[in-house]
Amino acid sequence: MSSAVKTIGVLTSGGDAPGMNAAIRAVVRTGIANGVKVMGIKRGYAGLLDEEIVEMDTLSVSNIIQLGGTILYTARCKEFREKEYQEKAAEICRKHGIDGIVVIGGDGSFQGASKLAELGINTVGVPGTIDLDIACTEYTIGFDTAINTAMEAMDKLRDTSESHERCSIVEVMGRTAGHIALWTGIASGAEYILTTEEYDGNIQKIIEKIQQRHKIGKKNHVIVNAEGVGNSYEMAKIIEAATGVETRATVLGHIQRGGNPTCKDRVYASAMGAKAVELLCEGKTNRVVGYTNGEFVDYDIQAALAMEKGLDPYLFHITRKLTTY
Repeated sequence: MSSAVKTIGVLTSGGDAPGMNAAIRAVVRTGIANGVKVMGIKRGYAGLLDEEIVEMDTLSVSNIIQLGGTILYTARCKEFREKEYQEKAAEICRKHGIDGIVVIGGDGSFQGASKLAELGINTVGVPGTIDLDIACTEYTIGFDTAINTAMEAMDKLRDTSESHERCSIVEVMGRTAGHIALWTGIASGAEYILTTEEYDGNIQKIIEKIQQRHKIGKKNHVIVNAEGVGNSYEMAKIIEAATGVETRATVLGHIQRGGNPTCKDRVYASAMGAKAVELLCEGKTNRVVGYTNGEFVDYDIQAALAMEKGLDPYLFHITRKLTTY
């Protein structure tokens, strides 16, 4: 256990996620309430190396909880994988009196946080990623907003798909994880849900199902495709050529990362940001905040990164029945 901190830095790293501003707000206000100075670090680890550091007060985070994105901006920093730059970052922290940092981001960001902890800077990670691919937690900041954004888009696409008697392939984000695809597929009543974890690449099975369902009168079809599965546009061409059903692909892309965060993302992000500060004030380091079994908890970062996470087995199980026409 390290000593309790006096000055906390907060940064957002990697991809942005709705709710990050709520977490930043909670870090700043909880820190100040605990008698700790809080410094905002702009543009993630890249900004730390460039010393883009500003002191924050309660007004710095006023009227931001409802905003998407991150007021501290974010960036990816390949250099931070190298020990030379990790040591430089630790020295910059000491130069500015920062003895603790809250890192809001994904698994790559937590690797960097763990390296800073090894160099004497107390660190706590807060899971901020729409992908829900951090194994130690049942919730990550931004996931709830992202799936609601995707669901609303898919509802609209189904309307036009039905009007034109088309097959629509809707590609959602998630990198190599299929959580967004699974949740939005169930919520939108999709006929097919393709995830990297479960899809075997056999497009002929999909073609046969479309043909069978077309014969019994089903005129439109919606396929949810996780981005890690493959090219949705090529898939659309293959399906249309084989079935004769007009098929369109829509890639939702980065709209899933933007927009006003949902109530859940605001509340849970606030709780996680506050929890991170409390851990630092207790003198803890190299921890990551998680949400498990209805409680906000914390884990050793390396132990958390070593965990594996698959799709919810029951949710995947029921898709086999819910997608039967």
